[in-house]
Amino acid sequence: MDETIRIILIIIVSVSIFGLIVFVFVKNFIRKKLDYYLEEKNKKNKL
Repeated sequence: MDETIRIILIIIVSVSIFGLIVFVFVKNFIRKKLDYYLEEKNKKNKL
């Protein structure tokens, strides 16, 4: 019983860390895209 709890906890922690890393990468990617498109929109408005 103790071994299965340990394995389950390892899986949960691994999935949580992986999810956090993916979240950070996606957040940064979306932020860069959004900044780029807002910058392009501001350039068009100034012309």
